[in-house]
Amino acid sequence: MLIDKVEIDKSEEIDIFEEKILKYSPALFELLLKDKTTGKNILWGTDDYKKYGNLYDARCEIKMELITGFNSEIIQPRATKEMKHQSSRTKEKAEVFTPSWVCNKQNNLVDREWFGRIEVFNIENEESWETIEEKIFFPEIKGKSWKDYIDARRMEISCGEAPYLVSRYDTVTGEKIEVKDRVGLLDRKLRIVNENTDTKEEWLKWTIRAFESIYGFEFQGDNLLLARENLLYTFIDNYEYKWHEKVRLQDLKKIANIIAWNLWQMNGITYTIPYAEIEENSFQLNIFEVVQKEKVAKYCKIKDWRAGKTTEYRLLIRGE
Repeated sequence: MLIDKVEIDKSEEIDIFEEKILKYSPALFELLLKDKTTGKNILWGTDDYKKYGNLYDARCEIKMELITGFNSEIIQPRATKEMKHQSSRTKEKAEVFTPSWVCNKQNNLVDREWFGRIEVFNIENEESWETIEEKIFFPEIKGKSWKDYIDARRMEISCGEAPYLVSRYDTVTGEKIEVKDRVGLLDRKLRIVNENTDTKEEWLKWTIRAFESIYGFEFQGDNLLLARENLLYTFIDNYEYKWHEKVRLQDLKKIANIIAWNLWQMNGITYTIPYAEIEENSFQLNIFEVVQKEKVAKYCKIKDWRAGKTTEYRLLIRGE
């Protein structure tokens, strides 16, 4: 049976239970697990789950059946993990924990540079913030319209659960943050879309462009999946906030595909998928002829949505 409207029961808890996504569309869930560079699934990228069996090895793919059904709730946001496990991840994996109020301060610096003024979205108040309720205005300066703001590219490196991109919950307390008070880079773009569009068609067009302008990469697969889920639910939250109805499955799939491209799994030092060896062309001599042994490095690919093409991330770093 084709489900046109997706009614995902979001609880007050910050965790996103994979079982809910699977219930409404296995294909949607598969998109969130996809590695666009390899065509396979993202890897675990950590041995934290190896106690559950060999299929949870760091180099193994994250399969849908490994985190649903009896295995549901295995992957949890950092704020819900035991303090002992949080400390272990920080020490052993160099996992950086950034409080939401720090993310807000740094994102405010980005907007101060772009707008040329302070206190655009909120007013900082020690380790919190006060949302500015008035509609955001854009001065009549060349290249500074609200549409330009939506298209401005932003990226979070080693993104973890993507706290700089979306702030569905406070990373310290785990408390849910209301849509209007969120401070992520994508949250801010979606606020602008909400304030400047009047039809669903226009809203969807510019919301899609907002998602296309946001990028991030992460090594550990559990973090990456949480980041992707957070972005997907941010779309759901904003759609329901704006239109007071359930989002269509076809729109969710479109957004999930963008997320799978724009939030990718990568070794930030080699620019390859985790555990991939960087190999170069070499020649092997046999008894009959010289044979060129082709070795291909698995460099990560990302998508330039405006140009409509894919490219290797390393080439962008080099300015090519």
